[in-house]
Amino acid sequence: MPELPSRDSSRLSPITRRRISAFRDNRRAWWSLLIFGVLFIASLGAELIANDKPLLVEYQGETYLPMLHDYPETTFGGFLPTATDYRDPYVIEAINADGFMINTLIPYSYDTLDLNLGSPAPSSPNARHWLGTDDQGRDVLARVIYGFRLSVIFALVLTVGSMVLGVLIGGVQGYFGGKVDLIGQRLIEIWSGLPVLFLLIILASIVEPNLWWLTGIMLLFSWLGIVDIVRAEFLRARNLEYVRAARAMGLRSRLIMWRHVLPNAMVATLTFIPFLFTGAITTLTALDFLGFGLPAGSPSLGELVAQGKNNLQAPWLGMTAFLSLGIMLTLLVFIGEGLRDAFDPRHVSAREQNA
Repeated sequence: MPELPSRDSSRLSPITRRRISAFRDNRRAWWSLLIFGVLFIASLGAELIANDKPLLVEYQGETYLPMLHDYPETTFGGFLPTATDYRDPYVIEAINADGFMINTLIPYSYDTLDLNLGSPAPSSPNARHWLGTDDQGRDVLARVIYGFRLSVIFALVLTVGSMVLGVLIGGVQGYFGGKVDLIGQRLIEIWSGLPVLFLLIILASIVEPNLWWLTGIMLLFSWLGIVDIVRAEFLRARNLEYVRAARAMGLRSRLIMWRHVLPNAMVATLTFIPFLFTGAITTLTALDFLGFGLPAGSPSLGELVAQGKNNLQAPWLGMTAFLSLGIMLTLLVFIGEGLRDAFDPRHVSAREQNA
């Protein structure tokens, strides 16, 4: 494996360099991170991969970018001032007669209805739809690509928000201890006893859920798994000698927590991130499967699972949903195991002895 650049390495502590090296030595975790990163980066450009609008249209010497601007049909010799349907045979013939257009790899978006299927929807995989269509005639592969991006963004936002809240609340509890910790624990016990699913059902009947609304609701409870880890680390570190010395020097509690206690507490917390990430994805999938997640029509993997259950005569729906979720979660679990081993001093010391 290539070494880190010397300039960047000089900025890292020896412990950090050992942890990075230990993670990269774990080939399964390292390759899982690379594969997951490539898939996520590709999904960020989903509109450039799966779209019912072409990447570029050249017509009568003029260049058009349909993804950036909606052009009326009259632009390409049509009669209607409405937005151009680039799958209309008349439009295709008109453009090809006096120009050309470059389509995406998959000429369907996640919500594109194919009204020219050769068989009733859901249709089986073929040359036009590599993974078939769902029960509404939408391309399954396009919905998987968009659904993957949606799931990862949801999990990323939820994980970051949970980390911020968990570290903040757990750090205050653990550092100050005493009554602050006691009152905080009692309030957390009451809050964690609330039925999250029932709350979501009630709210879903009042307002129409969307991605950010659902993320905000889940964020109210997802930080509970982080706060215990951070609290335990701060309770352990608050009586160590270097923390006592910092207090004796008159440093403010906020400065001590941020500069001296938090970096050590984050060692155990960081290993929990991939598993929190995995839990966020499975939560979104389960809510969409039950019908309490994203709005109808959203490119959701949970909705694809529900379609597989409701259309047993179309096994490609269930198999695609299972493989998509299985690959995604397996990669995240391997990354989490690699982080856990890299941050565990017992694994690092054993590896150094063997070396």
